[in-house]
Amino acid sequence: MAKQNTQDTPMRWPRPDLWSAVALLIAGVVMVPMLAVLWLATHPTDNIWPHLMATVLPRYLQNTLILMLGVGVLAAAVGTGAAWLVTMYRFPGQRWLEFALLFPLANPAYIGAYALVDFLNYSGPVQGGMRLAMGWQSARDYWFPEVHSMGFAVVVLTAALYPYVYLLARAAFREQSGASYEVARALGVGPVGLFLRVGLPLARPAIAAGVALVLMETIADFGTVQHFGVQTLTTGVFSTWLNDNNAGGAAQIALVILALVLMLLWVERQSRRNARFHAMTRATRPVTPQVMAGARAWVATAFCLVPLVMGFLLPVGVMGWHALKKPDAWLAPGLVQAVGNTLFVCGLAALITVGGALFLVYGVRLAGRSFTRALLPVTALGYAAPGAVMAVGILIPLAALDHYMADAVLALTGYDPGLMLTGTVAALVLSYGVRFFGIAQSAVDSAFGRVAPSLSMAARSLGRTKGGVLSAVYLPLMRGSVSVALLVVFVDCVKELPATLLLRPFNFNTLSTRAYDLASLERIGEAAPSALLVIAVSLAAVALMARTLRA
Repeated sequence: MAKQNTQDTPMRWPRPDLWSAVALLIAGVVMVPMLAVLWLATHPTDNIWPHLMATVLPRYLQNTLILMLGVGVLAAAVGTGAAWLVTMYRFPGQRWLEFALLFPLANPAYIGAYALVDFLNYSGPVQGGMRLAMGWQSARDYWFPEVHSMGFAVVVLTAALYPYVYLLARAAFREQSGASYEVARALGVGPVGLFLRVGLPLARPAIAAGVALVLMETIADFGTVQHFGVQTLTTGVFSTWLNDNNAGGAAQIALVILALVLMLLWVERQSRRNARFHAMTRATRPVTPQVMAGARAWVATAFCLVPLVMGFLLPVGVMGWHALKKPDAWLAPGLVQAVGNTLFVCGLAALITVGGALFLVYGVRLAGRSFTRALLPVTALGYAAPGAVMAVGILIPLAALDHYMADAVLALTGYDPGLMLTGTVAALVLSYGVRFFGIAQSAVDSAFGRVAPSLSMAARSLGRTKGGVLSAVYLPLMRGSVSVALLVVFVDCVKELPATLLLRPFNFNTLSTRAYDLASLERIGEAAPSALLVIAVSLAAVALMARTLRA
């Protein structure tokens, strides 16, 4: 028997890999803002938490929860109902409504708020037409609901956000087997029973995911609630930071928002934790739509038309009317500058975000370790954090880095460069990148998964480096997915309002902030071109979604 070597073998550490190191660096940059919010909230310079708890925080929290409840219930009902109708039935206008119901995604909720208030206020066409028709002379002669209210805020947010539920619910209904519905009909189940007993239970996980997205966007909203005068946690961040000049208090409110979002994600996952649905055969028969006739068919058309009108046609119509009445607003110097700023900042942010996602996902895949793989869901949390929270988390560490860099330059050269990052577009680009990194990462990760591993192995065996494999093998095959990710991130950056308002440089406007600034001053005619341009840019991403629905 050979003598066993009893000497201890020295521990061999894995060789450092540049791609893994870059992936860890990118993940650290994405995670820093949320960690900064946590640190600033627990170590404030001036602790006003007791004051917040005793005064405004209960009201902010109550309004936020009421808003979430109203928008969540209505968006679930409208989105699920519309998805069920266009998938299961044929009725007048069904074919174009199936895709037109996505159009409200192109209209930011705050633009819908500006349009609805202008349409319904005292000087608007609705009340003006009522006074003209009835001979009323003033508001004392008739009753009209208060436009600046929680109820109208719920309606506007629902009209803008229901497509999240509609998109996922429609996909779930389409993937269900037509045989189960045929069996249910054979057993005497009617249309309502089919929905409640077959369709809804099978689509519940998708609907829950859509409602979770709606609620996260509702929490993150600032422009809509601000215009309607509803004080929520997000408006509290702005008020505490800008009006009270207390970053620590703003971080404490931001931490409440972040905790609410994380709790929402946990509840959504728990609600579908044990929900498992599988097709019984590989060749699943698709659902056969039933033809509607008579009054029921027109009721279905009207049901689908109402959210489309409220979420897209009305805002575009109101803004288009104001833009036609004031054509010189299209030539305003501020509009041209806002267009240039938007294209530059949002384009740069999209390139950096998608590029960072490429490096992160590729580095994680090369590392092949469970620790690095766990970075992907963590870095995607930025999308769940509202823009106001992200702004608080970015500004504080960025300001510290700025002061450190300025002191270093001053010590080395004797020249004080001032603040090089804070107060510039760098902070804005970073906030966009962190906020929408999860979108880019998800698209890139799924694109990598569709490329056969044998292709990269063959390229490596032929002498290609890791970077060469990425550029010669992966990128050409992933060009479509990367392009879509760039477009979607760009559009989300264009629509983002809270982070832009908090982090933009002095006298710097994008299309969204220009529309907000002018609409806040009741200058809707001047705000209309900016609002229409935001909608036009966003329609590109919606058109891509509509194309995927045709598959």
